[in-house]
Amino acid sequence: MSAAVRLTLVSRRYCHLCTQMETALAPLAEEFGVGVEVLDVDADPALEARYDERVPVLLHAGVELCHYFLDIPRVRDYLNEIG
Repeated sequence: MSAAVRLTLVSRRYCHLCTQMETALAPLAEEFGVGVEVLDVDADPALEARYDERVPVLLHAGVELCHYFLDIPRVRDYLNEIG
């Protein structure tokens, strides 16, 4: 898979679910060779208005892959599909 593929994790610093998703996502991102950009929902008013308490949210190119918990089968299937 191209290293140009980047997933976006909308997160916040004091969120334990966010930390858990970021940790769980790391091996999957490495397996598929994709980058992960972590955005702080509290640093961007537009993100906060859209996601606020729904974080963490994992996105790719505007497609929501999962929220609250990492859905490994869905993300794996998605990455296989776009790869």
